[in-house]
Amino acid sequence: MQANLREHIEKIIALTEEEFAFVYSHFSIKKFKKHQFIIQKGDPVKYSYFVVSGLLKLVHTDTKEKEHIVSFAMEDWWESDYYAFYTQTEATMSLECLEDTEVLCCSYDDYKKLRDGLQKMERFFLEKATFGFLGSQRRIISWQTSNSKERYEQLLKQYPSLFQRVPKSLIASYLGVSRETLSRLSS
Repeated sequence: MQANLREHIEKIIALTEEEFAFVYSHFSIKKFKKHQFIIQKGDPVKYSYFVVSGLLKLVHTDTKEKEHIVSFAMEDWWESDYYAFYTQTEATMSLECLEDTEVLCCSYDDYKKLRDGLQKMERFFLEKATFGFLGSQRRIISWQTSNSKERYEQLLKQYPSLFQRVPKSLIASYLGVSRETLSRLSS
């Protein structure tokens, strides 16, 4: 697990042994089973999660109890209800395991200690947040300018492994189409 996190961080910044020991000391390890919730709507959001192994889905449930998949997160990705994490408020979304999952957890206090205690980590977190923001913008633009076939092809091209790991009903939900429409798109 240490190696996974270090390799991930060092794609952006280099760390000495002492710096990485400081960084790693701010994480805890948690394991979850398939279908287990890491975050449930209404709960306080204590952590940001780095996925070591497994697969997660972040879901917003609307007032009519319809689930909207906001994102999937697999190995080497970070996930949380970030609005609730950064504002230290109750979750407005749920984070559920689609597979048995192992994560490294960083609390909000530890995040601030890392950010403030090691300038390199401030840069790392800024880079991760920036790329997350860019990904969100790309998804919004895709929803506004692409038809369902184009969105399907973009997702397949960008994340082909999702199609082997995620049930088609969840892919359809993420794309905002019915399961039948997804079957037509994939044929």
